[in-house]
Amino acid sequence: MLANGWRLERVVLQVLVSVVAVAMLYPVLWLLSSSLKPSYDIFTDPSLWVHHLTFANYVSGWKGIGGYTFARFFLNSTVVAGLSVAGNVLACSLTAYALARLHFPLRRLWFALVAMTMMLPFHVTLIPQYLIYHELGWINTILPLVVPHWLGGDAFFIIMLVQFMRGIPRELDESARIDGCGVWGIFAKIVFPLCVPAVITTMLFTFYWVWDDFFSQMIYLNDVSRFTVPLGLNSMVDQSGNSNWGGLFAMSVLSLLPVVVLFLACQRYFVEGIVTTGLK
Repeated sequence: MLANGWRLERVVLQVLVSVVAVAMLYPVLWLLSSSLKPSYDIFTDPSLWVHHLTFANYVSGWKGIGGYTFARFFLNSTVVAGLSVAGNVLACSLTAYALARLHFPLRRLWFALVAMTMMLPFHVTLIPQYLIYHELGWINTILPLVVPHWLGGDAFFIIMLVQFMRGIPRELDESARIDGCGVWGIFAKIVFPLCVPAVITTMLFTFYWVWDDFFSQMIYLNDVSRFTVPLGLNSMVDQSGNSNWGGLFAMSVLSLLPVVVLFLACQRYFVEGIVTTGLK
């Protein structure tokens, strides 16, 4: 009876999880099916079934706007996201290493200040940052979107890496010092390789947040040739009502592919990084 009851609970749990999963995936499935429907069927036929299959939306959407195809927008987003990921991994790992493994005056104070920056809303620093970037002549370039990541400006990742590094035995540092390693050698040969799960988690989150960012890119980028994918998708919506909805949905599906592929490729490290960071 206990075994049968336990199996029944498992079946009920699996059914509930499946129902919730389908409910959460429904918008994505509707987006995918709408991208394969003619424009006149998108809003008149709300079902997921595609009665008139067509790939014309992908062709029309790929043509882009302003004389630039969506290939240009994908390239711009890839450059911005790639540079941001590289900067975040380097700057945040070095900052976390200093706060977690090194001893220097006011270390606890600096860590507290880093943590306090997470409490500042983005909109509070928006105007001062814009004024600084305007004085530097960085408006309408990718520099405001990339440079902050190279300066250790993401406190969330610093704290996450600090927690992970604190769980690495300090005996490894002492052994490395006996073998002649200095501060940089310990970081490069001991600490950083052992932080691969947390580093990959940082990479995934950074890529997703930068790839999906719209507000910052809308503020700093004005030239169509520098538009990223979110700006390109937004430009396909005509305020007068003459919008290319089919092309918009088709390009939205393509914009999801890099995030999905990257997550599936690094899923094991991502889960390990989240679990171990929480435990340590």
